[in-house]
Amino acid sequence: MLVSNDLDTLLPNYLMSKLKGIPLVYDSHEYFTGVPEIQQRPLVKKVWICIEKMIFPHLKHIFTVNDSIAKLYKDEYGKELKVIRNIPSTTKIDYLKSRTALGLPEDKNIVLLQGAGINVDRGAEEAVMAMLPQYGLQNVVLYIIGDGDVIETLKKMVIENALENRVFFLPKMPYDELFHFTSNADIGLTLDKDTNVNYRYSLPNKIFDYIHAQIPVLASPLVEVKNIVEKYQIGCLTDSFEPQNIADKINYMIKDKKNIEFWKKNLKIASHELTWENEQKEMINVFKKYL
Repeated sequence: MLVSNDLDTLLPNYLMSKLKGIPLVYDSHEYFTGVPEIQQRPLVKKVWICIEKMIFPHLKHIFTVNDSIAKLYKDEYGKELKVIRNIPSTTKIDYLKSRTALGLPEDKNIVLLQGAGINVDRGAEEAVMAMLPQYGLQNVVLYIIGDGDVIETLKKMVIENALENRVFFLPKMPYDELFHFTSNADIGLTLDKDTNVNYRYSLPNKIFDYIHAQIPVLASPLVEVKNIVEKYQIGCLTDSFEPQNIADKINYMIKDKKNIEFWKKNLKIASHELTWENEQKEMINVFKKYL
């Protein structure tokens, strides 16, 4: 069996499947023709659209990462897609490292933004600016863990605004190591903006990381993210990216003890339901037909 991850691998896999008579599964991790990287490159976008239109109607087994993207493809091609979200496995750690062991402050509320794609239009710049003293956050620090195309910009912003004691950066690290840092945070941020179709229907991996670490979430109301936050009642949504608004939301979340208890209880439930062990069943059913 051949498995093609996203459109940029589909053409060679499709040709090989036809040539060799090998079954092909298409695993579409995103709405590829809507990614921001090709929106200002009309010729490149046109080529990818042509490849997709040529092959997609002939595919038998197609996965994607959420219901919204599945609906986009169904509306365009009349194909039913199976939804398999990118949810981590149940995390099994013998003991959780303390803040002291990790070099984290014991006397501060920690707000965390993590990810391998901390890029433009994902709210990172506004999260940094929300840490300015005039916005009213006291005893709060922001940790940014991971990489992306705005990391260097964020570091310059921190220096220019004298935020070195309020905003800290850690590099990308293995998931098992990252989990200790995530679990020691008080709030997890996922602030992607609705600036393009791919972001609009995205479901960032970090929201599931926060759920598994059982920390409340402050999120932008993208449709798939909103569905998770509201279904499980695990945090707050914000429809404004103004630094003052972000700061106000953070203040509200860390000061309301009853809500913290409520969110923590719900996060425990969500972390048991939203696991790869549950999510993988549909994919295994397809693969079993050919193994």
